[in-house]
Amino acid sequence: MSVRPILRLSWNRCRQYCQFSSPEDSKWLTLPPVSMTTVVNANQLTSSTSTTALKWVIRCCPQLPKTLIHKLFRLKQVRMLPSLLLSQQQQQEEDNHHNHKFKRVTPKDTLNSGDRIFLPHSVKQITPESLAPKHDSPLTLTAKQINFIRTLVIYKDPHILVLNKPPGMPVQGGINIKRSLDAVAAECLNYHYSEPPRLVHRLDRDCSGILVMGRTKTTTTLLHSIFRDKTSRASDDIGTKNRILQRRYWALVLGCPRRSGGLVTAPLGKVVVDNGKSDRITIVDNSTSLSPQHAITEYRVIGSSSHGYTWLELSPLTGRKHQLRVHCAEVLGTPIVGDYKYGWQAHKKWGQFDLSNLEESTEEHLKEEALPFGLNLNKGSISDKHPRLHLHCKQIVLPNISQALQNVQSLSASTYDLSVVEALELEADLPPFMKKSWDVTNS
Repeated sequence: MSVRPILRLSWNRCRQYCQFSSPEDSKWLTLPPVSMTTVVNANQLTSSTSTTALKWVIRCCPQLPKTLIHKLFRLKQVRMLPSLLLSQQQQQEEDNHHNHKFKRVTPKDTLNSGDRIFLPHSVKQITPESLAPKHDSPLTLTAKQINFIRTLVIYKDPHILVLNKPPGMPVQGGINIKRSLDAVAAECLNYHYSEPPRLVHRLDRDCSGILVMGRTKTTTTLLHSIFRDKTSRASDDIGTKNRILQRRYWALVLGCPRRSGGLVTAPLGKVVVDNGKSDRITIVDNSTSLSPQHAITEYRVIGSSSHGYTWLELSPLTGRKHQLRVHCAEVLGTPIVGDYKYGWQAHKKWGQFDLSNLEESTEEHLKEEALPFGLNLNKGSISDKHPRLHLHCKQIVLPNISQALQNVQSLSASTYDLSVVEALELEADLPPFMKKSWDVTNS
């Protein structure tokens, strides 16, 4: 599912990006000059120096309610100074700001690189307390927790962070979830940047492995475009080896697929179960009214064991919720070990696992905390009564974003082919309980 990047800045941080065009009695609040934006389409990195006035105000001041921003435009209280005129007047004295030849702009007016937007000084009076909803106490981390999160980083450059996500830790916050990985990363993985790293994609709570985060707004937007373009172009990428984005998961499954490798193309849809109390993803027919989404997965057998287990390498060409878990369980007929949502019956027939008190076993893991955040990565192998989900994002190949952005700027090109950029190939080690299962099945 494509996700639009959400730019969340605190009001204080927003004010760091904005400047008052003169002392405190000035009439205008100056937003940062319009900068280049980038998108990806058909492996082409396209840079654009134009945007609309509305989009730029929303981007620079995400803390302001959109209703207020629209009202400012409606009352004609938003001004613009073209970059050419601005460059001429920057040489004047500070006390000549009132001589700026401001131009009124509408929400749909196009801005070019370097243009400046001015908002009424009165927006400064809007405080975070008057806008933000009331939250619980701020997130506080111990030195041990901070050090643990930093040990998860397996790659870092000026534009991206790559983590080896531990199983059992939610990626994003939600109901009764406070210490999600994105919130924790915002507290301790800034590395002196003025803005926190942002999620680019998701992993299930019980899934482990590679998680990519953008360190800047530009990078995050670009990576979102790459992941969206991957899903929209999935049918064209079948059989090609030079895809600019590749993800490979390792999974231990019950049984063995009929073929040693192949392609799964089965659309997915969401259905409501338990009288509306929960939902699940399932294979749907295109003739149904569930608005199915196409989902494509490549797979190959890595190895099988006399115990009846099989290790698979799964490469999703699309990015759908629970795609790999559903394709394994419902299409290949080999549910992933520890996937009780989509493979309950298979685990029950398997007979060697105790499925009577799964919730209690989870609580026991938390009580026997071995790592920060209540994580215990040693328990949950196939040797235990309650195996955990054996699904791990082991490898990712993606363009070197830092190099791509540098090339676009140095070449002053409007388009740039990402397939010619040096590829980053990153790997993440299996969690301890999966390593143990690997040793057992290969003994």
